[in-house]
Amino acid sequence: MPRGDVKLRHPDTALRMTLYLFVSLAMLNLIALKGSRMLLSLYAIDLGAGPFAIGVLVAMYAIFPLLLALTAGKTADRIGPKWPLIIGSFGLSAGLAVPAFFPGLSALYWSPALIGLFWIFFHVSMHQLVGALGDGVARVRNFATFSLGASIAGMIGPVLVGFVLEHFGPNLTYAALAAIACVPAIVLLLPRLMPAHHRHEATQAPDRSVRDLLANPDMRRNLLISGLVLTGIDLYGFYLPILGRAFGLSASAIGVIVAMPAVAAFAVRLWMPHLVRRFTEEGVLTGSLALAALCYFAFPLFREPLVLGLFAFVMGLGLGCGQPLTITLSYNYSPPGRAGEALGLRLTVNKLTQILVPIAFGSLGAWFGLYPVFWSSAAMLAGGSLINARRDKSVRAP
Repeated sequence: MPRGDVKLRHPDTALRMTLYLFVSLAMLNLIALKGSRMLLSLYAIDLGAGPFAIGVLVAMYAIFPLLLALTAGKTADRIGPKWPLIIGSFGLSAGLAVPAFFPGLSALYWSPALIGLFWIFFHVSMHQLVGALGDGVARVRNFATFSLGASIAGMIGPVLVGFVLEHFGPNLTYAALAAIACVPAIVLLLPRLMPAHHRHEATQAPDRSVRDLLANPDMRRNLLISGLVLTGIDLYGFYLPILGRAFGLSASAIGVIVAMPAVAAFAVRLWMPHLVRRFTEEGVLTGSLALAALCYFAFPLFREPLVLGLFAFVMGLGLGCGQPLTITLSYNYSPPGRAGEALGLRLTVNKLTQILVPIAFGSLGAWFGLYPVFWSSAAMLAGGSLINARRDKSVRAP
């Protein structure tokens, strides 16, 4: 057995404990990442950035992940997740520390770029590890557990940033997030922590083109839906703070509203296996996109914080199922030994949308204001729901 691996005497219990440990570590980095997204928007507004500039800043998160997601996946398949997780966590902390030590708008362009560069290695490797800890129903449960952890991080991150920002300012808030992101890297340096079964079963699989993955129509459809779900989540995270600031809401109130979808996602993911058994994966994804589209259309029409929070919660019920389902399907559709690569391909598509959509919608906001940004997002999500509904009917047809 290789050094650094743990021999598990009681597989079921040990696997669960291993899963909970790594989900907890991922939560710390997700708190830092999700908090930084809200912090970036609010800090950029205070520094005088307009909607287009904020759109460019948002896109900086996705530039390196777009270029390196496949590389990160292949790296995780080849050498295992340990060192990509450690390097990714330290790098995330370094990217968050940049605005803390170099205040100003220019630092805000460097920070999300560095965060994205190192986060992609952590993110893909963590998903590969979680998927390798079980198969079949156990894999669905593992990714659901991971998504619950992500929901908790999504609740904590914005609320934490909102209150720290109000009391200590943006620079110390960035420093606090950087400190949080350091913890997983330090823990992962402990010896004999990584489980033996993290190694992929086909590391010696022949080197094949990504076209082999794209040849699978189910994989292509899953990539499309994954991109739409992530677009809905990210646009909300970046543009709801701008809308809240335009409505005169405080940073803490905005933080609570931004966190509401994570609260809803946590709740709905507890029931996700039951929803899938009743409505199928395609049916759940269709409904989630439609529900999110309705909420996006309604956001600009109301200014009361309680109403905005209610719509945010309902949107979270919709999109909360999307990410764990598309991650699980990406893993399931991958050939043996290429799960990391398939997850990297999913992230490549996601990051492409994260670059193009914020810039496009930032330009739209600069020309026409914030309302068309939300309504265009609603139209995009509604279109995805219609496409997926047609696919669902074809699957159900005898």
